[in-house]
Amino acid sequence: MDKYSFLNAAHTAYFAQLYDEYLLNPDQVEPSWRAFFQGFDFGMESAGHETVVEYVDTGGQVNTAELSEKMLKEFSVVKLIDGYRTRGHLFTKTNPVRERRNYQPTLDLEHFGLTDADLNTEFESGELIGLGKTSLKNIIEHLTQVYCDSIGVEYMYIRKPHEVKWIQSWLHRNNNHPEFSKDQKIQILKKLNEAVSFESFLHTKYVGQKRFSLEGNESLIPALDALIENAADKGVDQFVLGMAHRGRLNVLTNIFGKPVKDIFSEFDGKDYEQDIFDGDVKYHLGYTSKRKTDNGNDININIVPNPSHLETVGAVVEGITRAKQDMHTPDNFSNVLPIVIHGDAAIAGQGIVYEVVQMAQLEAYKTAGTIHMVVNNQVGFTTNYLDGRSSTYCTDIAKVTLSPVLHVNADDAEAVVHAINFALDYRMEFGRDVFIDLLGYRKYGHNEGDEPRFTQPQLYKAIGKQMNSRDIYADKLKKEGVIDDGKIKDLEDQYKGRLEEELATSRQMENTVITPFMQDEWDGFDSVTEDEMMQKVETGVDKKTLEKITKTISTLPEGENFIRKVKKVIESRSKMFEENKLDWAMGEHLAYGSLMLEGYDVRMSGQDVERGTFSHRHAVVKSENHENEFILHNHLEGAEGKMYMYNSHLSEYGVVGFEYGYALASPNTLTIWEAQFGDFSNGAQIMMDQYLSAGEDKWKNQNGLVKLLPHGYEGQGAEHSSARIERYLQLCAKDNMFMANCTTPANMFHLLRRQMKVNYRKPLVVFTPKSLLRSPQAVSTVEEFEKGHFQEVIDSDTAFAKAKTLVFTSGKFYYDLFNYREENDIKDVAIVRIEQLFPLPTDQIKEVIKKYKSAKDIVWAQEEPRNMGAYSHLMLHMPETRTWRVCSRNMYAAPASGSSTRSKRRQARIIEDVFNTNK
Repeated sequence: MDKYSFLNAAHTAYFAQLYDEYLLNPDQVEPSWRAFFQGFDFGMESAGHETVVEYVDTGGQVNTAELSEKMLKEFSVVKLIDGYRTRGHLFTKTNPVRERRNYQPTLDLEHFGLTDADLNTEFESGELIGLGKTSLKNIIEHLTQVYCDSIGVEYMYIRKPHEVKWIQSWLHRNNNHPEFSKDQKIQILKKLNEAVSFESFLHTKYVGQKRFSLEGNESLIPALDALIENAADKGVDQFVLGMAHRGRLNVLTNIFGKPVKDIFSEFDGKDYEQDIFDGDVKYHLGYTSKRKTDNGNDININIVPNPSHLETVGAVVEGITRAKQDMHTPDNFSNVLPIVIHGDAAIAGQGIVYEVVQMAQLEAYKTAGTIHMVVNNQVGFTTNYLDGRSSTYCTDIAKVTLSPVLHVNADDAEAVVHAINFALDYRMEFGRDVFIDLLGYRKYGHNEGDEPRFTQPQLYKAIGKQMNSRDIYADKLKKEGVIDDGKIKDLEDQYKGRLEEELATSRQMENTVITPFMQDEWDGFDSVTEDEMMQKVETGVDKKTLEKITKTISTLPEGENFIRKVKKVIESRSKMFEENKLDWAMGEHLAYGSLMLEGYDVRMSGQDVERGTFSHRHAVVKSENHENEFILHNHLEGAEGKMYMYNSHLSEYGVVGFEYGYALASPNTLTIWEAQFGDFSNGAQIMMDQYLSAGEDKWKNQNGLVKLLPHGYEGQGAEHSSARIERYLQLCAKDNMFMANCTTPANMFHLLRRQMKVNYRKPLVVFTPKSLLRSPQAVSTVEEFEKGHFQEVIDSDTAFAKAKTLVFTSGKFYYDLFNYREENDIKDVAIVRIEQLFPLPTDQIKEVIKKYKSAKDIVWAQEEPRNMGAYSHLMLHMPETRTWRVCSRNMYAAPASGSSTRSKRRQARIIEDVFNTNK
């Protein structure tokens, strides 16, 4: 008797199911069966189908010829099904204007050991795709409809079998094709008409003006409409959307309901109502609106403003979303939905995408899944896709987080809406990202003034012959008897009539009105000028409250073991309070604790912020045995606020963008990002240039994000010395930011408290110390925390009233100068600290100069090279400083020497120059 006759028994369907599970997750299959299937696969992959392979459990060998023809064919059909699941997306009808590239191997029968002679044979494997026992012909027709029509699906790389099976179940319903009602189809047509008519209206009324038309991808509009309506039915009540330029105006009016007259005013180039507002181009602006869905759900939708750095907004979207989730739905993140719309060239080419994608499941940044949509033009500005990426698809970044991807023909409107329904269901079920690649084209060039035939002549021949997606869909509905020609004309006439009315209204408006973004979150906050920024704010805290905070953060949880060094650090806090010498970490902790008692949340993220790069903070402590985490601040009795403290992944650009978004949506949270070393912030310079420094001026967006940048020349080389103060100061203008370089824990305490105690928000950049974190000189008394306010200028040298030389400096260098003066018993040099670099306290500086009437030698001293640091900034904002004597390193390309010996020599030379009054 054939020892493999058991394979020919009545359990063929079971064996097929077992083989299918093996293909999905081999490790979950019983070892003997796994070994058998491995042998079978080896045989199938060989040149012939009679290859001998080892079968470990029997100790013998299996010749595939010994298997019954029936069972061999059954396994081959399973292999075919797996082929469609795995590679079907490569053979779809998803490209409306190009022929697909050829991929090998194909899905032809011969690649699976099958022939045309098998087409009418019935196979048990049909059970795997919900058909039951059926012919191979039916199986192929079904698989082709599911995987190779207008939607191509990538998902087989997902490593969670239950997710894969959920996806398969969803896709095999109705052959992965929609079953929309008549009303749903008419709604899709209506939104398509709005999308097409809006673009054609602008094209005729504003000839040649940039609008970054959506033509070629108009089905984005019915997709977003369906997404919002259906998500609201599932409990989503807030949406945060970020997108670049392509189609933005269309989305603003047809999804967000922005008055078209305002868009027309922007096209007409009218001035703004406010004098102290520069604004931005129309396709960068954000918008917030409230609307009621067709089923009566009240929702809040936000489209985030963004610059031309196309993918930056994704990080901001995630930050806004997380802030809204923490504030409004902390127990159910799914109720706030982030949507990011990408361009195909940008999602493939921009590194920020990878940084943001890596955040998706991290505790600090997760948002319960983002729906990513790619408006795929197949061209990046003038660059063909073959020159724009090495990957097969622009969406291959999705595989980093094992997210499913649906590639959809943008001209098949129903398929697009069907795909968006899948994305929503998947996100709500699993709380994970999902990507939709909306494969269309770009009717015109990158903008409406470009000539695309310069670079893609063949492509644009095809595009020139292409019907728009509305007309394609209207023809389909006419054939189905859903509508007639009169319905289409009515829809078009009604919409265009409304646009004409809005245009007439717009022409009567004198100025452009810009609606603030997320105005509800900013109710009660004022826009202020530099004068208000310079006003004193009382930020002292009474001693009893300080004692209460100190006791809490000095007490480790009972019943937990901690390493000796942790115990020592925590216990030292109460000792410092008793000895009246509070260090830098205590300045921070007391600021955070006092704000929490006053109802403010505190959120900090960055590389190693929990402990602190220099091991000074220890805001999060871990038990020795189980690594249980504790944030002692969150045990502060009576605190209404909460502390969120997170170590970030190794990202600056993405994390700063996220925290900017968080601060944008949560003005009552002290939101902080700390760089591991100050110059690491260079990786996030785009966020600084385009958002923090200019966001209020461009978009009317206030933001209170705090950036802590460790800075100071301690001989650690070029990369770990300078936070590049000069770069930040160059961005300072009028009233856009605060810049500070503090020297005492108490002043840092007052600075952080001032950030929240005012009724406005400005970004704050603090150049924080390294060596001063443990310096016995850089300490403050309890009384200094109890009374007063932040000191923009510290003049502690009144005993030197008759000094001949008056030195102004900032930051850690003060202590170097102070120590030299003490060591050399110098009595005629006064040293004054400028703690706030912007707004520059010019009046206070002038008052100090008046006090030192005997000082004819006024010095600016900095440890940075002369072409760096604050020197240029001083001359720009206070012309009198041009006559001061400057003591600094020489001009250098690198911020500091790599040799500690050379660095110390240069530092000593600057200090000697300061006190060499003969110069």
